[in-house]
Amino acid sequence: MDIPSADEIRAMHLRHAPNEEAFELVFTHCEIVWKVAERLISRAGSDVDVDLVRAGCLLHDIGVYRLFDAEGRLDGRNYIRHGLLGHEILTAEGLPEVVCRFCSCHTGVGLTEEDVVSQGLPLPPADYVAITREERLVMYADKFHSKSTPPRFLSPDTYARSVSRFGQGKVVAFGALRTMFGDPELDELAAVYGHALT
Repeated sequence: MDIPSADEIRAMHLRHAPNEEAFELVFTHCEIVWKVAERLISRAGSDVDVDLVRAGCLLHDIGVYRLFDAEGRLDGRNYIRHGLLGHEILTAEGLPEVVCRFCSCHTGVGLTEEDVVSQGLPLPPADYVAITREERLVMYADKFHSKSTPPRFLSPDTYARSVSRFGQGKVVAFGALRTMFGDPELDELAAVYGHALT
């Protein structure tokens, strides 16, 4: 399988970012998610493809670039679509489906067809859920950093509280990921990046 290198991934981000600020926001977040995943990967199992996890972390949010308008404002109302938009970008870049899926299958702790229909989400009805250990690890690592203004790290307990608004099933799903991969150490990363840890 042809997995892009870190330099190739950075070049893709630069091609698709509408401006420097968007690039800094999204690419820095993706780098942080990879650094979180590195801290968890030893719990993922010896058969996990580390290069695939790295690519998934660094590419999972590339679709966010398509949600910036000409003035540089992010379309929050359609943010739920960023995974599918990223999948489209990576498909057009010629990447294999196994890499493209990191975009469409990382939102929350997984979106089911029932979630899409019952919540009236602006997505084609389907399951957008992490299946492989690599996909689950990228999805899980993503939960610990937010591109909010200002960006911040979230502790496992903070994320567990926030996901509870989507129902007990999502809390259980997040708990299963915590059991599988453990809680990441975030203090050092928060200090390095200067982002609060809440």
